[in-house]
Amino acid sequence: MKPPARRLPASLIPLQKQIVRCELCPRLVEWRTSIAREKTLRFQDQEYWGRPVPSFGDPEARVLIVGLAPAAHGGNRTGRIFTGDRSGDWLYRALYRGGFANQPTSVSRDDGLELNDCYITAVIHCAPPANKPAIDEIANCRPYLLREIELLPSVKVVVGLGRLAFEAAISAIGQEEKEPLGRRSPRPQFRHCAEVPLRNGITLIASFHPSQQNTFTGKLTEPMFDQVFSRTRELIGRRGA
Repeated sequence: MKPPARRLPASLIPLQKQIVRCELCPRLVEWRTSIAREKTLRFQDQEYWGRPVPSFGDPEARVLIVGLAPAAHGGNRTGRIFTGDRSGDWLYRALYRGGFANQPTSVSRDDGLELNDCYITAVIHCAPPANKPAIDEIANCRPYLLREIELLPSVKVVVGLGRLAFEAAISAIGQEEKEPLGRRSPRPQFRHCAEVPLRNGITLIASFHPSQQNTFTGKLTEPMFDQVFSRTRELIGRRGA
């Protein structure tokens, strides 16, 4: 028998509703709505979401994945993060192989996809022009990430997809301080599969983002991506073990 889908706890529901209603960034509001209105040729018959895209996953997750932003014709169209675009294809295949998803595809909000022990969010929740959010736009969305981290107390591993997500996770959670006399640890350098100890016993793992720019050029391969989630599984072990 198929297990019942996990529902977001009451504490997360108001936050996700707040994200969807957000209009703090005029440039992003104009961009996401114009894309939803004009569409692209291959999706002309579809109704676009055209709003901030909420986070998605298991509220009891020990793994938090931080991406950059929804794609203009991916999450901004489907209303679910990393859904309906090439980056999402790569991510959900990897999560399926790693045992964090019940299926390897993600095409719409009602396609039956469920995440296990994994929760996905983003640095910003609106599609930005050229996939490049401005500094003030990142700052406007930061409180949502901070609040999500508070509401996901089981998280033990954070996977940062790309440099911006990697740095956002460090800023949001903070590095574990090991230096004597109160001296700060050096700022970690981003590289694929780099590990950074964060506060509260959380480990940050860096990954190249599964963007077409990285996957088409071979900068990120599927074995490299699988390595990230294999290491993630090693760090958290099996649930209930």
